[in-house]
Amino acid sequence: MTKNNLTIAIDNSQYLPETQEFIVTGWALDTGTKAVPKIEIVGTGINESKITYQGRHDVAALHKTSATLQMGFQIVLKVNNPEDKVVISFVLADQIIEKIFIPNNQIITPEKMPSKTQQYYTKIRKGLGYLKRNGLKSTLRRISLEQDKQSDETYQTWIAQNENWDRNSIEKEIKDFSYQPKISILMPTYNVEEKWLTKCIESVIGQFYGNWELCIADDHSTDDSVRPLLEKFAAEDDRIKLFFRPENGHISRATNSALKIATGEFVALLDNDDELAPIALYEVAKLLNRQTDLDLIYSDEDKIDMEGRRFDPAFKPDWSPDLLLGTNYISHLGVYRKTIMDKIGGFRVGLEGSQDYDLVLRFTEQTTADKIGHIPQILYYWRILPSSTAADQSTKRYAFDAGLTAVQDAIQRRGIKATVTHAAGNGLYDVNYDILSEDLVSVIIPTKNGYDDVKRCIDSIIALTTYSNYEIILADNGSDDPKMTTLYQDYQEQLGERFVVEVIDIPFNYSRINNLAAKKAKGKYLLFLNNDTEVITPEWMSKMVSFAQFSRVGCVGAKLYYPNQTVQHAGVVLGLGGAAGHVHHTFPRGDFGYFGKLEINVNYLAVTAACMMMRAKDFSELGGFNEELTVAFNDVDLCLREYEAGHDNVWLHGAELYHFESQSRGYENTPEKLERFEAETAYMEEKYHEYIENDPYYNPNLTRQGGNLAVRID
Repeated sequence: MTKNNLTIAIDNSQYLPETQEFIVTGWALDTGTKAVPKIEIVGTGINESKITYQGRHDVAALHKTSATLQMGFQIVLKVNNPEDKVVISFVLADQIIEKIFIPNNQIITPEKMPSKTQQYYTKIRKGLGYLKRNGLKSTLRRISLEQDKQSDETYQTWIAQNENWDRNSIEKEIKDFSYQPKISILMPTYNVEEKWLTKCIESVIGQFYGNWELCIADDHSTDDSVRPLLEKFAAEDDRIKLFFRPENGHISRATNSALKIATGEFVALLDNDDELAPIALYEVAKLLNRQTDLDLIYSDEDKIDMEGRRFDPAFKPDWSPDLLLGTNYISHLGVYRKTIMDKIGGFRVGLEGSQDYDLVLRFTEQTTADKIGHIPQILYYWRILPSSTAADQSTKRYAFDAGLTAVQDAIQRRGIKATVTHAAGNGLYDVNYDILSEDLVSVIIPTKNGYDDVKRCIDSIIALTTYSNYEIILADNGSDDPKMTTLYQDYQEQLGERFVVEVIDIPFNYSRINNLAAKKAKGKYLLFLNNDTEVITPEWMSKMVSFAQFSRVGCVGAKLYYPNQTVQHAGVVLGLGGAAGHVHHTFPRGDFGYFGKLEINVNYLAVTAACMMMRAKDFSELGGFNEELTVAFNDVDLCLREYEAGHDNVWLHGAELYHFESQSRGYENTPEKLERFEAETAYMEEKYHEYIENDPYYNPNLTRQGGNLAVRID
């Protein structure tokens, strides 16, 4: 029902005889002023009334309003007599619209057998009820449990496809290695159960590569079975070296004792109940034959249960410095050059529980990115036991506190001003950098008409942004809507010289429009922003500046949501769904993502220019956006050139905005647009073939078909 611009939509009305409740849901909005009317209830015999309001992403997208505007409603009335009339009035200024109901006429009789559609929505309602009762974390855990069977089957298929090793051919290959470094495996032990210790040691003895030594330091075990078992293995293989500590000193001291008896060029870390893949040391040696100057090598890993079933693989990216400050993604298998291990003094006492994390943070400070290698294969099996961190993270809260200390100490050692806090999940951390100089940010927003989009976008910037030193450059690409002139005048009155309209009346070319607008920018930083975005977090610009201020950082991206609270952008992966695609696409807001990556800051090759910041100096030196790429991939291309210039591109989880994607220009649905898109795709495939084949910030074992980070099955 519509009166002037006041629109009332009733989605559902239902009377529940058993509770005497009459429930009405829908939305109400003045589509002209974007105002929400007041709701009033008229009727006799109403005992209770409750009105709740909520956002409606579908309405926001349709009418180009803020996704935070609460135009949706649910009305719950307790009625004495369901035959009596109920009047619901929607009042806005001098406009009134009435909706009249007889509750008894709104009884819905359920089918004897529910349809598939009803069953589907019943599951959704139950899921929402579970979320309300138990919270997000428990709900995600429940979803994970529901999916375990399918994900386990997929991973078992992956194992079958990828782990068909021919020992004879591998050993022949090893004989031809010109470089066969000794690898010392450091293993502290303490009261470990005999069967797990046996499996652990046997996994080392079974290595295809033979130039290793196993340095075991027993931390004064009180279990009488440990020492005889260790001595038995040492007697059978002279590559096994033992050290029995006279007193218990915990894992850091025990591992340092193992380090003291190590004689290899490299040391690898192994827990006393885990296992190495048979090819583990062979793959390390093979990589070292290609790159002899590597200081640190790490691999992918998975978990193994008490029955020997492997699951939950962690497929990791290549060296990612910002990701490492958010979580110890390197973990197992880690292989370290011993001279650097000795230089930094091995493990620090007092960081037990996160001693490996502290080690890798200190170790990487002594080397460079080109000397850190990643092997994208599962070389380490992390044993799941009832007491392990992997089985129940709540059993080792101290480990996560130690991890926080490790990151805090790393920031302090590096002379960086920042605060470090726990992030949303266990083992995840947030580094909040101080802004050393609040320099001018030039926000560049291209548009052609799009009154509602522009107003929503700029209103949200003005109302919410805590970073004060910014200017807005509106790159007007030939607007002919007279309302735009009035809107621009309003912003010029509000912002003065901080609001600039640059008229660029040329055929649409996103790259050229932004390049021309950037020439008018005065800021140290350029923030490219789509007109169909809306700010959520007030600190969004501050967080982006806090990263862009570092000379090592290139392009800085934001976390963008569709108005239905699902992820639109959380980083760009080359080769995903074509030339490039968005990872974690459509994951629900609040989801931790793949090993926590939606709740920490992550390095990617590229981020979307729908909201992207970089230094103006870099933009100028790189020549701006490539104007041959008129619409697609121009942001990816710019990010790749920034990356090749030696800078780390970073996606930030805490800079959040809505993105009403493709409202401005529409979709690629005409022959001309499709032809242009295909040409731009061909350009990317020719120029960036290497990255499309293997994005270093992704993993070749993860799917290229979509952004859900599923295991890749050929």
